[in-house]
Amino acid sequence: MRLLLNILWLIFGGLISALGWVFFGCLWCITVVGIPVGLQCFKLASISLDPFGKEIVYDDAGPVSFLLNLLWIIFGGLEMAVGNAIIGIVLCITIIGIPWGKQFFKIAKLSLFPFGARVEREHVF
Repeated sequence: MRLLLNILWLIFGGLISALGWVFFGCLWCITVVGIPVGLQCFKLASISLDPFGKEIVYDDAGPVSFLLNLLWIIFGGLEMAVGNAIIGIVLCITIIGIPWGKQFFKIAKLSLFPFGARVEREHVF
């Protein structure tokens, strides 16, 4: 089921989203100062490729991650999170769109606080 949902996700916009994140990640990584931001863009690209079956683990990374997340929010993270949350709400209004809406909420949270977070595969037993 997870494979089918991820294939549908890719067809209906996930691939374009992931390619956009990879493109901007490469642009950020051109400069030495932008490498941390570029790495976060690659993290968002990985979850945009196949969000079903992945979970986001937040570590207690400390004051550096807090400051970087604060700068991220100021310079575009808030807009990305709100946009993903709005799409998630619209999808959750329909019954069929609820699984995709939940994934948009997951991406919205990650796009708000990417520093100090890891994307991992969910373990299914």
